[in-house]
Amino acid sequence: MSESDSGLWLGIDTSTSVTAALARPGHVLASRAVTATNVHVEQLMPLVSEVMAASGHVLADLAGIVVGIGPGPFTGLRVGIVTAQTLAYVLDVPVRGVCSLDIVALTFAATHPSRGFTVISDARRKELYWATYEPSGKRLDGPNVTLPCDVPTGLIVGPAADLYELAGERVVVALDPGAIAVAPTRLADLGTEPLYLRRPDAQVSTSIKTVLTGRPS
Repeated sequence: MSESDSGLWLGIDTSTSVTAALARPGHVLASRAVTATNVHVEQLMPLVSEVMAASGHVLADLAGIVVGIGPGPFTGLRVGIVTAQTLAYVLDVPVRGVCSLDIVALTFAATHPSRGFTVISDARRKELYWATYEPSGKRLDGPNVTLPCDVPTGLIVGPAADLYELAGERVVVALDPGAIAVAPTRLADLGTEPLYLRRPDAQVSTSIKTVLTGRPS
C-alpha cells in the first residue's frame, strides 16, 4: 500500500482563495477557506493550524502534503507552494503538486458526469485561466490564460464563472479544500513547479541605469 493510499494528507491551495484541509483516503476530516485574495501569508498557517486542531491531529501525524500549483497569480501561488515544501522538508514527508483547475473539474464531474466543460478562474488584468475537460473530469486542453472572449463556449464552471459575460451556460464552482486533500488518490503528481502561465508584474531591468549627474562645476 502506497503512502497516498493510507494516512493523513494535508491539502493546501492559494491559487484563488486561501484553503487548507486534512483528509484520509476518501474522507475529509476538516477544511477551511478564506476568500480574501490579498492575505495569503497572514492566513495560510493559521488555517493549517485550525484544520489540524479541528481534526484532533498534529502536523507530525501527516503522511504527506498536496498543494495546488495553479494556475494563479505569482505571489499567491508562491506562498502556498513554499509553505508546502517547507512543511514537507521539516516533517520529512512527500509533497505532491496538482493543477488547481483539475481539482475544480473533479468536484464538478462528480455531480455532473454527462457533459464536457471548461473550468475558469480569475487571472486578473481582465484575463482568465482556463482548461477544458471530458465529462469524467479528465483534462483535454490547458491550462491557458487568455482574454474572456477567447474562452471556449459551452458549459463553463469555476470560481470566475460569473465574472464576465461569457457565451454558454455558466455555473459557479468554488475550489473545494477537501478535494485537494484527497487528490493523492485521484490525480497524478505534477511536481511543485508553479503554473504562472505568464511573467510576474515585477521585472528585473536589463538596461544599465546611470546614477552619475556629471562633474560638479
